[in-house]
Amino acid sequence: MSVLVFAEHDHGALKGATLNTVTAAAQCGGDVHVLVVGHNAAGAAQAAAQIAGVAKVLHADDARFAEQLAEDMAAQVLALAQAGGAYSHILFPATAHGKNVAPRVAAKLDVAQISDATKVVAADTFERPIYAGNAIATVQSADAIKVITVRTTGFDAAGQGGSAAVETVAPAFGNGKAAFVSREVTKNDRPELTAAKIIVSGGRALGSDEKFTEVLTPLADKLGAAIGASRAAVDAGYAPNDLQVGQTGKIVAPQLYIACGISGAIQHLAGMKDSKVIVAINKDPEAPIFAVADYGLEADLFVAVPELVKAL
Repeated sequence: MSVLVFAEHDHGALKGATLNTVTAAAQCGGDVHVLVVGHNAAGAAQAAAQIAGVAKVLHADDARFAEQLAEDMAAQVLALAQAGGAYSHILFPATAHGKNVAPRVAAKLDVAQISDATKVVAADTFERPIYAGNAIATVQSADAIKVITVRTTGFDAAGQGGSAAVETVAPAFGNGKAAFVSREVTKNDRPELTAAKIIVSGGRALGSDEKFTEVLTPLADKLGAAIGASRAAVDAGYAPNDLQVGQTGKIVAPQLYIACGISGAIQHLAGMKDSKVIVAINKDPEAPIFAVADYGLEADLFVAVPELVKAL
């Protein structure tokens, strides 16, 4: 039996979450196959073939896959999953796209989805966080096909050096009831939040959207960092919600996470506590963020951050 990984990509190139998901797949046992579904996505398929540990790349290409609608993505996965029982596991990155497709596949296969897996204990047993990461549940599945979303911060990215064969598969589509209408894309010159190596995040203490930009942007520019925000800052209108880090936002694990004026509510910590180095700047000595920070600075962020920028 083999393990199927649903690749996340932008047609021309793979997204980093796919590499972490391949690492998780390799720990499930069996050959790892990567499915690339898109339009003119040969570049992504070739990139998948070069991932270490990948035995085969399955490439489904059609103009109708250009927008990667979840209904069509699920239909393509199901066409492979239901063909002779070739796969014991189907893994998706626990991203917005992966979490849109995986439940459809699980429902159609009539199996229980295992969400946000952070560790593979055995081929049928996995760990996943619950209660905003305050507890870890060990989940054992007896389903013939295990549908899993992988929290990518729990696994290292797979390396390069593979030479897998790329096999073309026949396209499969949904029932056609869903159609792409339009897309509103936020253009940003900064690194993507979930893939950034350095993140500078701001909280409600910044006081306004003007101060949020005025204080954090120079520091992020100096460090080449992405900008994040706590839910409190987003709810207050200081930052757009695509910058939100936390249980109900994005899960990140950069090399360096700088939290400015963030108290450290458990919902926020759930989204960034796996960061390699955490720096907290807060004038409240009792702020919970200091309990997880590697370096804490008890100071007024409006003084400390500009001083840090000057020092850099």
